[in-house]
Amino acid sequence: MKILYASQLSANDSAQYRAWALERLGHTVVRLNCLEYQPESALLRKVVHRAQMGPWLVRLNRDILAVAERERPDVFWADKLLGLWPETLDRLRVMGVASVSYMIDNAFGPRRDPGWRLYMKDIPHFDLHVVQRDKNIADYRERGARDVIKIQTAYEPTIHFPVEGPWSDRDRDRGVSFIGTSYDDRPAFLTRLWRECGFPVVISGDRMWKERLDAEAARALYTGSELYGREYREAIWRSKINLSFITHSNQDEFVHKSFEIAACGGFLLAERSAGHDARFVDGEEAVFFTGFEECAAKIRQYLPDEAARERVARAGRERAVRDGYSNDAQVAKIVERVGQLRRQ
Repeated sequence: MKILYASQLSANDSAQYRAWALERLGHTVVRLNCLEYQPESALLRKVVHRAQMGPWLVRLNRDILAVAERERPDVFWADKLLGLWPETLDRLRVMGVASVSYMIDNAFGPRRDPGWRLYMKDIPHFDLHVVQRDKNIADYRERGARDVIKIQTAYEPTIHFPVEGPWSDRDRDRGVSFIGTSYDDRPAFLTRLWRECGFPVVISGDRMWKERLDAEAARALYTGSELYGREYREAIWRSKINLSFITHSNQDEFVHKSFEIAACGGFLLAERSAGHDARFVDGEEAVFFTGFEECAAKIRQYLPDEAARERVARAGRERAVRDGYSNDAQVAKIVERVGQLRRQ
């Protein structure tokens, strides 16, 4: 199939990974990078994101239709795209182009993130919605969605893979490691692990950590940088324990970080959830915790036990590969559903 793929496309965006997966599956991908449709001013970008209006959106919708007229794709794939007009999707349908919305964020969640104004209007106009929560299936259907499927977030095999050659704790300079955002109570949780338990906690992520950690904890724990691509993978390799939290404010059932850690051959200590339990065997392919006390107990158990961590990490990597936790396997499920829709 030929797919017109519209999203934020940069080396640090997971949407790029899904475009790569489509190409590896043999499809032709025509990219439209939505980063090119943003104001230069950071303040104005925030305003446009909240309001979803302005000349940038006019140009985006105009260009989507122009590219579709020129390229004649079979499918329009909007990956985490908020600025579409419903009439743009209707025009694509008249042209014979099936439309897919891939949205891993929760438009209906309690976090009340801004920017959903147009997207909510778009829901009945897409042919297929791809979500990652059981709850969202009902949410979308109540809003008039034509079709909804659930998939899971995934790892990118060209980026998330194990280290080659010998590797041991002598190569690991990160003890209890977290790489990611400061959502929910993570700053307080990680500070307690360090301050109360004395664990060697290391945090990498965006600058919000400096605001949400107290000054002493920020100096001691925060590395001062977001990590992507090779640096992200190598930080997982260099970590004795890789923490992964559920984003409760987004009503997540699992998180992509867990699959990426496992794919990199890292030892995964993840917050327990039904989604994680369904995808890894606790104590064999990953280790799970509920609450601070159990997390601390699991760290005390595994931090000094390199052999156990190695064993769990190997099994987790094998499970991720065997059961299709990669972008290729997950994107293939979406493509299969799109093919069914186009044959109807």
